[in-house]
Amino acid sequence: MPMNPLEHDRRYGELDQVVRAYTGRVADDTEEEPSAALTAYLRHTWHTRPWALAIAEQQLREYARNPPGRLRQRLGEFYEIPDVGLPEGAVQNWLLLLADHIRRSVEGGEVPAPAHPVTHGEWHARFPELAQFLGGWFSQDMPDEFDDHDAAVADYTGTTDPQLVARLAGELHELLALDLDETGYALAVAELGMEVDPPAPYSPSGWLAHVADRLTAPRADYGPPSA
Repeated sequence: MPMNPLEHDRRYGELDQVVRAYTGRVADDTEEEPSAALTAYLRHTWHTRPWALAIAEQQLREYARNPPGRLRQRLGEFYEIPDVGLPEGAVQNWLLLLADHIRRSVEGGEVPAPAHPVTHGEWHARFPELAQFLGGWFSQDMPDEFDDHDAAVADYTGTTDPQLVARLAGELHELLALDLDETGYALAVAELGMEVDPPAPYSPSGWLAHVADRLTAPRADYGPPSA
């Protein structure tokens, strides 16, 4: 039977985080340089949970040295490496190469400089609540579910825990602080799940700023009801 979540994470949790960084990309790492996908994983992990890098390195090596045999595959008790554009026989060496790059980064203190996200996985790792907001409320079905963009925002704020709303506001300000051009912001909201255009007359960044203002505007306090 498939592993329970605790056992899965103990064996493969951080390995999965590394491999997910390659979503939509091919594994083009070399001996000399990590790929853009691995660099994105290193950048985000160094700046958020650096202790996880040692776990990633260990799990990558363990999986490469002890790939799942037929029994574990038949029982479903293994992690299936998704397609990363490599022939099956090359995956083992690729995993060891990733482990080598991670070890070199940790032992040499080679921390990628802060930068805006460059991969789909990095966008979602850095802006998780914004991805939930845009992907959940501004999919292609949004015009059928809400009268307009403001109604969708109102539905989000009315049905979401205030702490998550505050987190979204923070992520919006962080995204705006990247100071991208409008093409960059259009790419950002698309990577994060938005499938409709911002409402006229807003540009992507202008609409994001508008939403941030709505989320942080103080609510009117009319005092206790009169007797």
